[in-house]
Amino acid sequence: MLSALSAMSQAPDFNIDYVANLSRLSLTPEEKEKFSRQLGDVLHHIEQLAKVDVTGVEPTAHAFPVENVWAEDVARPGLPVADALRNAPTQRENMISVPKVVE
Repeated sequence: MLSALSAMSQAPDFNIDYVANLSRLSLTPEEKEKFSRQLGDVLHHIEQLAKVDVTGVEPTAHAFPVENVWAEDVARPGLPVADALRNAPTQRENMISVPKVVE
């Protein structure tokens, strides 16, 4: 795919209409010119990144190791029913009552 992007950025007039159609965008001529130039700049930067020697560099998803920081799963008392229902607009049998949304 990178080679396709490289070829695309080398052509000064790649098909911005095709890209806009894939993106489901309707662009004005001014927007086409602006976005075509911006996309060309992005693709140029991708070409520069492709030239970087990454031999021996392991692929990573994060710059730093990510570890789970979950709190211990300990059962604790919940919110008292009276407090949970305090702001409920309507309630029935210690439950919040809501209008029916499915028929």
